[in-house]
Amino acid sequence: MIITDGCSGSNETHQPGIAAIRSLFHDPADWHRFWPLFVNQQADVVYGSRFYGAPHRCLYFHHYLANKLLSLLFSILFDQILTDLETCYKMFRKDVMRFLTLRCNDFGFEIEFSANIARQPRLRIYELGISYFGRTYAEGKEINWKDGLKALAYLFIYRFS
Repeated sequence: MIITDGCSGSNETHQPGIAAIRSLFHDPADWHRFWPLFVNQQADVVYGSRFYGAPHRCLYFHHYLANKLLSLLFSILFDQILTDLETCYKMFRKDVMRFLTLRCNDFGFEIEFSANIARQPRLRIYELGISYFGRTYAEGKEINWKDGLKALAYLFIYRFS
C-alpha cells in the first residue's frame, strides 16, 4: 500500500497490489473496512466519505457547503456520484495507476485524481464512511476560499481537457 500524508507525495510502500492516499486528519483504523472490497473483488477504487455517518469534527459550514457543491458539480459533469470529492482518503488497486495522469501539486489533486478515475467506465468505485479530525485555522488549517475557486476551475479544466 502506498500511503501519502496529505498531497505532498511522501510515499511509503506496505502492501503489493493496493495503493492508498490518506491525510493525517483521518483515522487509519478506517482502512480495515476498505480492504474486504478488494479481497472480495468488488472494488477497484474506494473513497472515504466524511458524510456517511462516521465520527467527524464539526467545523466550518461554508467548507461543508463548498465541498457538497463541488461534489455535486463533479457528479453532474462526470456522471459519477461522489459525496465527498475533497476527501484525502482513497484506496485503489495498483493497476489503476495506469489510468492516472497526475500533475497537480495543490488541493486540485483531488479533482484531477477523481477526473482520471471517472473517465474509466470499467472501474468499480465505492465510498465508505470515514472518521475525520479536522483542524481550525488556529490549529493550522490551510485551505481557504481561493482554493475553492481554483477547485471550481479545475472541475472544468479536467472535464473538458
